[in-house]
Amino acid sequence: MELKKLSSSLLFRVVVAIIAGIVCSFFFPVWLARIFATFNGLFGNFLSFFVPVLIFALITPAIAGLGRGAGKWLGITTGVAYVSTIVSGIIAYLLSLAVYPILLGGDRLSSAVDVEEGALQPYFTVEMAPPLEVMSALLLAFAVGLSMTVVKSDTLYEGAKDLQRVVMKVIENFIIPLLPVFIFGMFLGLGMNGNLTYTLITFGKVLILATVMTILYVIVQYLLAGGIAGVNPLRALKTMLPAYATALGTSSSAATIPVTYSCARKNGVEHNVAGFVVPLCATIHLAGSMMKIGLFAFSIMYMTETPVSPGLAVGFIMMLGITMIAAPGVPGGAIMAAVGLLQSMLGFDGDQVALMIAAYIAIDSFGTAANVTGDGAIALIINRFAKDSMPESQAAEEAGLVD
Repeated sequence: MELKKLSSSLLFRVVVAIIAGIVCSFFFPVWLARIFATFNGLFGNFLSFFVPVLIFALITPAIAGLGRGAGKWLGITTGVAYVSTIVSGIIAYLLSLAVYPILLGGDRLSSAVDVEEGALQPYFTVEMAPPLEVMSALLLAFAVGLSMTVVKSDTLYEGAKDLQRVVMKVIENFIIPLLPVFIFGMFLGLGMNGNLTYTLITFGKVLILATVMTILYVIVQYLLAGGIAGVNPLRALKTMLPAYATALGTSSSAATIPVTYSCARKNGVEHNVAGFVVPLCATIHLAGSMMKIGLFAFSIMYMTETPVSPGLAVGFIMMLGITMIAAPGVPGGAIMAAVGLLQSMLGFDGDQVALMIAAYIAIDSFGTAANVTGDGAIALIINRFAKDSMPESQAAEEAGLVD
């Protein structure tokens, strides 16, 4: 049973794919490796086609659903969660400016498909033009989602939810199962290109940095929340450790909701506040995921000598903070939702996206753990705001926190 559970884990399959790609790069003949190069080309083109559809299908009902929430407390909670996520991304950008020249020095990232004499060129390619550009899909999703909060049409909303379920099926039953093959092909290419060891050592530094920073950011969140809520931050953080540990094991914010709720209640958060904030933040608060994606993305930009202006970095972070709200509830969901922005705003190619996905999934549980533990900090803040505004029973009733 345990072996079956392990083999069904996306992280396990990705690790196996990475190891297999490395090992096979030492003895695979070129003709066989080109088969995987062909698959990667087709799968990468499909992702380019599907990402705009994914963005529209996931973001539209997410925005419309937020608009049907609990009045002003929805806005306050969403604002706090969004600011936490954006600040995490800005810290990642500033850290990349300060640390990468020292940590990465003159390290450079080569392309996995840049092989002498075209050794790993695909046998054939199939162009798959997307139905619309990524930015057009984002704007359309925002416009339709926001309009649905005003129109309040149940028919439109249910239709958007149905489309979301269809896209989720494609993600869960087609894209996620094939990701390990895609990553295998990328590491096979890196190995046969002769730059595998260099890439792994270089990117390994960023993996360690990202893991440490997600933990430090959680500590900062609780120092702020403790000051605002008037509680001992270290004691509150210690109380949330079961939620952190559960998220490490499940890599799922949704699966950790019951534990997060229980820990928040032990920290003195009123049950109505915890019952509203914890499930909502499990969807919209992704500070840990933002830290990882930001550090990974800016490291690739640094190692490919691609300049990132402050305006581009902040714009990317703000858009990513909104896009990740629609992240599907599967391991690696946040990075899948981010693919479109990585390609459209930062100019990532298929191999760079694959490297991002592999790195993200490798420490996915640490980002998820940071997300859910941070939800407890937000619950403390909202609980203090609710207490200050009016008596508890009246606040819960007017805010819509009562079932």
